[in-house]
Amino acid sequence: MPSPNPYVRPPGPDALVSPVHLAGPGPGKTVFNILDHAPGWTKVVAFGTDTYYTSPCQRVRIANPVESHYGGWTIAYAEDQLGVPDWITTFDRNTPEEIVAAFTDRLVAGLHNNFADYLGGGKHYTTDSPATLLTHHGWEPIHGSRPYFRSLSPDGHAAYEMRVGWLHEYDELLSPEKSTWRISAGPDPVYAPSWRAYFSRYTPQPLITAATVILTDPTPVPRTVALLPDRHRPLITAEPLRIAPAVPRAAVALARSTVGDTAHVADSLPSAATSPSRASRPRRQR
Repeated sequence: MPSPNPYVRPPGPDALVSPVHLAGPGPGKTVFNILDHAPGWTKVVAFGTDTYYTSPCQRVRIANPVESHYGGWTIAYAEDQLGVPDWITTFDRNTPEEIVAAFTDRLVAGLHNNFADYLGGGKHYTTDSPATLLTHHGWEPIHGSRPYFRSLSPDGHAAYEMRVGWLHEYDELLSPEKSTWRISAGPDPVYAPSWRAYFSRYTPQPLITAATVILTDPTPVPRTVALLPDRHRPLITAEPLRIAPAVPRAAVALARSTVGDTAHVADSLPSAATSPSRASRPRRQR
């Protein structure tokens, strides 16, 4: 939710938190930045809070309706721009923004050729898939969980689920809870998760893989400690975020100088005046 007072800036991150699936949603600016800078994408803000993006090809529509049931981000693709979507992905409002950003960044980068660069023979192709990533990072399959095939993270607080058996494709487009794939996390990630992400059957695998890469990555993410979910505090690891000391303005100005300007400054120093080679070097004209 946006700050009630738009002139009050939220506190900045002060800790590095892991795992990412328990780090809370984060500042919420990363996905906006990706889409705001995506070439050709259009943006509309409605009711002062809800944001909508459309791809240059008009086939992808992305919504961030703050007060909707799920909040967060809903992403829909329709080959026929005026037809029923081919696939829908929903990230609820509590999904860590790094996971949403990975999905969105891959979407923007690969949409122009239907993600061919990330498929077999493509220049960005890898053998990674959601299944191989989960196995590599020690996620354990849970048996007897039909109608889902379910895997749990090593800490037991994140779940990756795939619905098995027949399901009419329109059912999952109408109800995210019926989607073929689901990622969720929290103290009880299956029955009372803190956040959920839903992917309908035809969501391109490269996009789900991009989200899974971040889901399984142990790298800590920056967060504001005061905004961490209370339920997650006993389950996370947090280290103080060490911020580099401020650089004096004079040093910044010197760093931005050209090579010739640096030589000019050096010439004004006593040690430079005694160097024949430097004294004979012509100075760059500005």
